[in-house]
Amino acid sequence: MKIVKSDFVKSGTKKEHLPTDGKMEVVFCGRSNVGKSSFINMLVNRKNLAHTSSKPGKTQTLNYYIINDEFYFVDVPGYGYAKVPKPLKEAFGKMIEDYLSERKELQMAFLLVDFRHEPTADDKLMYEYFNYYGIPVTVICTKADKVKKSQYLHNMKVIRETLGAPKDQKIILTSSEERIGLEETLELLEDLLNNYNHE
Repeated sequence: MKIVKSDFVKSGTKKEHLPTDGKMEVVFCGRSNVGKSSFINMLVNRKNLAHTSSKPGKTQTLNYYIINDEFYFVDVPGYGYAKVPKPLKEAFGKMIEDYLSERKELQMAFLLVDFRHEPTADDKLMYEYFNYYGIPVTVICTKADKVKKSQYLHNMKVIRETLGAPKDQKIILTSSEERIGLEETLELLEDLLNNYNHE
């Protein structure tokens, strides 16, 4: 797959705000500052489709981007940021839960974790969320260029064990700086779209 067209469509907080055209959706989740916007921008080969907020935790909506006029990327707010007020955190949790539990167009979740560090409690919770709702998940390890190759196997093992992920769990190493993981992710998206359109 080559992404030749990508546009912001809309933001929403409730199901009545979301698209109704039945196109496939892929959701991107990760803690604030994990590199989510950079990863999305790498996939679409644009510098600023997804905006990096100067204040982590600022974005509090589901953001929809139409890709090649065929399917949607859904960017959800970064989690785990301490300064977000508790009521806002709870509202965010409800919004995400409603989306994950009810959205039939959702075919894959990309859970972004920082390859340099052990996944956080929030990362683990999010991973368990996806499994609970039966949503296929791919773990995206960001910032792989900041890790020595000799550490790759060890870091991968730590991430897998901390999340409680089985051996067949798909994990993709990525770096937006060096465009690592781009082709592998695009191939995965192409397979998903083909399967979705043939159902």
